[in-house]
Amino acid sequence: MIKRWNEKVRNRDEVVILGDLSMGNAEQTNALLDRLQGKLFLIVGNHDNRYLRSKIFHKERFGWIYPYAELHDDGRKVVLSHYPIACYNGQYLKNKKGEPRTYMLYGHVHDSHDERLIEQYQQMVEKTRIPDHDGGTQALSSHMINCFCMYSDYQPLSLDEWIALTKQRLIRCQNVEDSL
Repeated sequence: MIKRWNEKVRNRDEVVILGDLSMGNAEQTNALLDRLQGKLFLIVGNHDNRYLRSKIFHKERFGWIYPYAELHDDGRKVVLSHYPIACYNGQYLKNKKGEPRTYMLYGHVHDSHDERLIEQYQQMVEKTRIPDHDGGTQALSSHMINCFCMYSDYQPLSLDEWIALTKQRLIRCQNVEDSL
């Protein structure tokens, strides 16, 4: 995993980790951090407290450590949480071209039954129509992206790469379901 990380990330690159960086103690996690390239930022996951509370943990390795954050990337809002948030800040906003202005990135659920439920939720949202300002209706949207490290073959990805990978993954999943 470290090799895959460092093949992609350079020292000047900024990488947000969406929690559960390490299952180890502070000493083991420090050793891991010493080997990772990049400027790191951490969204706290449920397994991170085992080292975060330690006085010997190198917190200075991170630009910040938060349980939740909202950033901007190329004019888009990015909501970051270890846990998926179904109703996230700005989820229905679109730009003038009709493209999403907000994405919700998460981890925690891996590739599990919970992820299947989130995918079903997003499909329901996208089938829902609400009144628009012109007297017609508009479709709702949900742009939640599961940044499970196995989906990206253990390499950090940019927002655009996660968007493209998620579209491909969901199309493959739908094709499998349709063939059953």
